Amino acid sequence: MANLKIPVGPDDHIQGNEDAAVTLVEYGDYQCPYCGDAYPQVKELQAEFPDDLRFVFRNFPITQLHPNAASAAATAEFAGSKGHFWEAHDALYENQESLGAPLYVELVSRLGLDPVELRDAIQADAFDERIRNDFNGGVRSGVNGTPSFFLNSVRFDGPVEALRDAIAELIAAAK
Repeated sequence: MANLKIPVGPDDHIQGNEDAAVTLVEYGDYQCPYCGDAYPQVKELQAEFPDDLRFVFRNFPITQLHPNAASAAATAEFAGSKGHFWEAHDALYENQESLGAPLYVELVSRLGLDPVELRDAIQADAFDERIRNDFNGGVRSGVNGTPSFFLNSVRFDGPVEALRDAIAELIAAAK
């Protein structure tokens, strides 16, 4: 069984209670259709277990298959650098069929951010190191596709539909 090689830390994008019984880490790709399918299910899990589930998202753009994955990740990271990661994350998944510069401009503008600054940051590869670090940490942890999930640092190899029961079991065991 594969374990998470890079522990969750202060540089991660985290939602939820720091003392939650379960930490769910997702390695995701904004253009991956399977990640798009998993997105609302993760949202449902967060709503169902608000105090007991902490969610962490890490970038794993599979650029050979998804030409817009890296620019989408950079857009999320740009928004994150301005305190708006989760708004961008959600909007990218909710508009997955429209990924590309026009969506990114609309998205950052809606967040009150400067689209020119975004363009300059993407052209300067300003977030490439962070995205590459997420990706490499995923590879070291045995990630070979998206979405890949880890529950309390142990890779979850079941279907996303089975996450609910696995999370509920971990919460029950922790109480």
